[in-house]
Amino acid sequence: MITAVIGSGGREHALVWKLGLSPLVEEVIAIPGNPGIAREPGVTCVELDPGDAKSVTEHCVQRGVELVVIGPEAALMSGLADRLRDHGIDVVGPGKQGAVLEGSKAFAKEVMIAAGVPTARFARVQSPEEVDRFIETWGDGALVVKVDGLAAGKGVIVCDSATEAREVALRLLRERPFGSAGDALVLEERLQGVETSYIVLTDGERFAALPTSQDHKRLLDGDQGPNTGGMGAFSPAPFVSRELAERIEREVIEPTLAELRRRGIDFRGFLYAGLMLTEQGPRVLEFNARLGDPETQVLLASLANDPVPLLRSAARGRLNPDGFGPERAAAVVVLAAEGYPVSPRKGDEITGIEQAEALAGVKVFHAGTQVQEDKLVTAGGRVLGVTAVGDSPETAVRRAYAGTELIRFAGMSLRQDIGKALDP
Repeated sequence: MITAVIGSGGREHALVWKLGLSPLVEEVIAIPGNPGIAREPGVTCVELDPGDAKSVTEHCVQRGVELVVIGPEAALMSGLADRLRDHGIDVVGPGKQGAVLEGSKAFAKEVMIAAGVPTARFARVQSPEEVDRFIETWGDGALVVKVDGLAAGKGVIVCDSATEAREVALRLLRERPFGSAGDALVLEERLQGVETSYIVLTDGERFAALPTSQDHKRLLDGDQGPNTGGMGAFSPAPFVSRELAERIEREVIEPTLAELRRRGIDFRGFLYAGLMLTEQGPRVLEFNARLGDPETQVLLASLANDPVPLLRSAARGRLNPDGFGPERAAAVVVLAAEGYPVSPRKGDEITGIEQAEALAGVKVFHAGTQVQEDKLVTAGGRVLGVTAVGDSPETAVRRAYAGTELIRFAGMSLRQDIGKALDP
């Protein structure tokens, strides 16, 4: 079988790597891929824009691709999955209608309310007047300001007070740093608790849960600094018991899928629920319509079985009931460029990846790299994801950090407390 993975980041490198291990797959086409992906055996990188649905579809048809896994949210919002399905290709990823669950935070909230899914109190605003009216009625509680549209994981500003939230919201409406994605904002109650994610593969009705994981969104140790796309993750999340997982499925996943079906939305792919585990129970912070990054790196590394049959069954609307099977513990530590997430520096030479991958259980996934004059250099904010597996989350974290010590590039930054929640 010829498969294709759409995207160029660490998530897509992990997908390409995992698909390439399957005995069912003879070739993986990465569109456009990256230098790390290009080094994987049996992989062909094709320089096409993932957002150009017409060209991507034409290439997949020409090459006889049978299964496509779409990584980035922008490609989903372009309607790529719809176009591929129109040409008879199996796709893991919702069509454009389903992708709006991530593409508009206000729409996601609308779905949650209609489905009875527990979430934070909120308001959608588009003008300074609407901001002021909401703040006047809110009181003193802390708020989170969210850009309604896609913002590459950077459109969420956590505020300590309603006054700060007002200032942030007015600035975003005035300066529009996220372009049209910031035409509307969501002002949301700031919840307290432990943050985790729960990701399932679904055919639109049935679903199979991936291992649980915990992401680390803030740039600095101790969950300080600005929000990022994610600075590390580990799996499984020890605080998500079987009972809690069943509650999340019952109160979040099942009603959300039912509401999407009620609206006539064909959602085949990954549904990612970003959750806050509060004293009152799990509350949904956000939905994504695809796998998370860097969670994908740990989740795929943790799977002991071949996921290709399950992916294909979901894409065809007949999810295999066997699920993902046995799993191992895994962790990833992200190495970021100086200046990330605002203005990351590029062009610094990277060394030590081969030495890191020589360590037991370690795999390095490329996220923001490129080749210049035969040298591997930084080319993005999140540069590498040093990933490791182990017989426990603690072992996996320790191995991942051992790998980071062997890699070097100027201005390299990383959090030193990934997996701190595992400490007794």
